[in-house]
Amino acid sequence: MSLRAFGPGKVILLGEHAVVYGHPALAGSISRGVTAHGAPARECGLALPAGLPVAVRRQLRAAFKVAAELTGRPAVRVTLERDLPTSMGLGSSAALSVATARLLLQAAGRRARPAEVAHVALGMEREFHGTPSGVDHTCSALGTLIEYRRRPGAEAGRARVVECPRPLHVVVALVGERSPTRSTVAALRARRERWPARYGRLFAEVGRVVHEGVAAVEQGDLEALGDVMNVNQGLLSALGLSSPGIDAMVHRLRQEGALGAKLTGAGGDGGAVVGLFERPERGVRRLTADGITCFTSQLAGPLER
Repeated sequence: MSLRAFGPGKVILLGEHAVVYGHPALAGSISRGVTAHGAPARECGLALPAGLPVAVRRQLRAAFKVAAELTGRPAVRVTLERDLPTSMGLGSSAALSVATARLLLQAAGRRARPAEVAHVALGMEREFHGTPSGVDHTCSALGTLIEYRRRPGAEAGRARVVECPRPLHVVVALVGERSPTRSTVAALRARRERWPARYGRLFAEVGRVVHEGVAAVEQGDLEALGDVMNVNQGLLSALGLSSPGIDAMVHRLRQEGALGAKLTGAGGDGGAVVGLFERPERGVRRLTADGITCFTSQLAGPLER
């Protein structure tokens, strides 16, 4: 019998980078992601498409081996299908990890509870990122909008589901290739170590903005949420994480009616920008007509599969 499991990607509405240093983040899973398919086999294995770079194949196989060991190496052959852009700050590796974890747990005859899915996915994420903050795979495993805080010294952070009385519609627009997350994080860490007081103030302000944004979500105040997204973008620029391309896309989304817009993910030279809309359809049509790759998703309420 064939098996199927889905891992959604994510956007960070508020708090990226500061979450690495113990401040909260607000993140939501999106409708695009990675689907894992499983078929009975003589042994546990991962089928990879031809043409992948050797380094990527090696990393994928190493991550899959971790997940297989954690789930008892069920006799299943796994293939992966994605409709989520990679290396754009949308949690593509976490989506892959969650989809794989869910499928292997199913194949092993175990219930794919979110906590167990997250545990297996974390093992894979360590192969991809070394010491991930945890927000990506936790958000994907829970499949909803969460407030997340990393706990220093702990294996995993603490997540709380954030409920909104109104649907949250976002537009995700792609800017272009971005620098590797590790290099962006390392450069920011070096600046923080050189000027700890200054960067500590900026991170603390990001944390306060997240608290205000969570309250706005819970009150259904989309205008307030959009405003704190705009403020967060300003703080990310101050932290040296934006770029001319990102800034231009942020302003374009605001011109198209976004209540707030900001980069999402690591930032740097490129990546993705997320905008909060009450009615995104007209903006998406105009962006697409201008050759901009973008898509919509709903963050609160049932995900579109």
